[in-house]
Amino acid sequence: MSALTWLGHSTVVIDGDGTRLVTDPVLRRRIWHLRRDAAADPGHVDGILVSHTHFDHLDRASLRRFDRSLPVVVPTGAGKLLRGWGHSQVLEADAGDELELGGLVVRATPAVHESSRGPLSAATASLGYMVSGSTTVYFAGDTDLFDGMAEIGPVDVAVLPVSGWGSKLPAGHLDPRGAAQALRLLRPRIAVPVHWGTYRTPFAPRPDDAPAVEFARAAAELAPEVDVRVLAIGETLELEVAR
Repeated sequence: MSALTWLGHSTVVIDGDGTRLVTDPVLRRRIWHLRRDAAADPGHVDGILVSHTHFDHLDRASLRRFDRSLPVVVPTGAGKLLRGWGHSQVLEADAGDELELGGLVVRATPAVHESSRGPLSAATASLGYMVSGSTTVYFAGDTDLFDGMAEIGPVDVAVLPVSGWGSKLPAGHLDPRGAAQALRLLRPRIAVPVHWGTYRTPFAPRPDDAPAVEFARAAAELAPEVDVRVLAIGETLELEVAR
C-alpha cells in the first residue's frame, strides 16, 4: 500500500513499498511564538526528510521523539547542527543528489527559499524531495515558482505549500494561485495542499481552510486535469499505483 498522511503544516508521512518517511516533523503545540490546537504523532518512521532549517520546519524537541539513529536527510550545511543534537545518521544533500531509504529512492530537488536559524547562523540551501517507489510523491518544502519545476514532473502526487502562518506571505513562498500555477509545470495526477490551517500567532484567530479552498478553485481553473485532495489534519490519502 502507498499512502500519504498530513499531520499539519509541512509534516507529511509518506508510506510506500514497506518504508515510512516523514517530512519536516514539527509536532508540538507550541514553537516559539507559534501555536497549534493539538500535537501530532507520526508513529514509527524509517527516515526523516528536512527541507530547510527554519524553526517551523526543523524543531529539535520534535526530533527528540524519534530514534536518533534514524537517517535524517538535510540540505548541505545543516548536518553539523543535527549531529550536535545527537543524530548519528545525518545525510547532507544538494539538489540532484539521490539516495535510497528502505524501499524508496529520494532525490533532492531545488527550492527557492532563503533559510537560516537566525541572524547569527549561516544560511543554508532549501530543498524539496522527490520520493519514488511504486508511486512518486514530490514534496516541495517551502519554495517559490522556478523554471526547473517542469523538469521534476510528471509525478503521481505533488505536495505543495499554499500559505504561511502569518498575515503576510514573504518572498520564497507559494500562495494558492502560485501553487496552482506550479501544477502546470509539475503535471501531477493528484495535488495535496499543505502549509496552511495549522500554526498561528498568539491571540490570532484559529486558521481556517481558506488557502486550501482558494488553491482548489485556482487549480480547477489553471490545471483542471489535476485531482486536488484537501486533507484534514491527521487524514490519510491512499494512493493507487498508476497503471
